[in-house]
Amino acid sequence: MAVNYLADLGVEELAKMVVAGEQIRECYRVLRKGNTNVVAEVLKGQGDFFEWDHYPKGDVYDRETCSQYYYHAHPPETRVAIYGPENGHFHTFVRPKGMPKGIRPAPVSDYKKLDAPNDELTHLIGVSMDRQGYPIRLFTTNRWVTGETWYACEDVLRIMDVFEMDHAYPSWPVNIWITGMVRLFRPQISSLINQRDEAVADWVREKPDASPYEDRELEITSFLDVSVDKQLAAVRRALGKSQAAGKN
Repeated sequence: MAVNYLADLGVEELAKMVVAGEQIRECYRVLRKGNTNVVAEVLKGQGDFFEWDHYPKGDVYDRETCSQYYYHAHPPETRVAIYGPENGHFHTFVRPKGMPKGIRPAPVSDYKKLDAPNDELTHLIGVSMDRQGYPIRLFTTNRWVTGETWYACEDVLRIMDVFEMDHAYPSWPVNIWITGMVRLFRPQISSLINQRDEAVADWVREKPDASPYEDRELEITSFLDVSVDKQLAAVRRALGKSQAAGKN
C-alpha cells in the first residue's frame, strides 16, 4: 500500500514544496540549454573520474549556512543488486555551527568528541543519480559510511530545515537544485531518517554486544525511489485540496 507522505501537510508547507519543485525544474531547463546536467556540472574541470573520490575536490561548503555536499560513486557490483542501479550519488551534510541552538550529538556508547567542534557534522540524505544526471532514489546511511557524528532523528529533522547552498560554486543551478531536493522531498526524507534510527535499533537487538554504527554489514539504513515530476504533481494536487478546504 502506497504511503501518502503529504496527508498531514498544511498550505504553507505544501506551497514551499511547490516552489522548490519549480526551482528544480527551472534548473533542469537552463542546464539542458547548455547541453549539460547536474552531475556533469559537478564533474566539470575535475579531471579523470575515480570511484570513491569526492567531486568536486574538497567538497562544496557554504560558510554561512554550514551546509555541505559532494558527489561520488561506488563500484557497481557493491550496490546494484541490493539498492538498484545508479551512476553515483550526492551526500548532504550540515556542520554544527549551522545547526539550531541546543542540538548535541546523540549520547551513543562509542561517541568520541572531536577536537574541532565544527567537524561533528551530520549526514542528512543521499541522492542517487541516473546516467542522464537525474535523481532516482533517496537514502540514509550508517555512521561509518560518511564518518559523520551521530545525531538523534528528531534533531536531524530540525537540522534539515537549515540546509541551503547559497553560492555559485561549482554551479549555481546545481546548488539551487540540491537545496530544492531537500525541500521538495522533506516528508519522504523525514520518514527515511526515522527508518534509519529504526534500522539501527533493530541491529542492536540482533547484535547487542557490538556497536551498530561501525558495523560494515549495515551500510544503507533506508532508501526510497523518487521522481521529481511525480512528487511535484502530487504536491500541487495536495495544495489545491488544502486551499479548497481552508487548511492553514
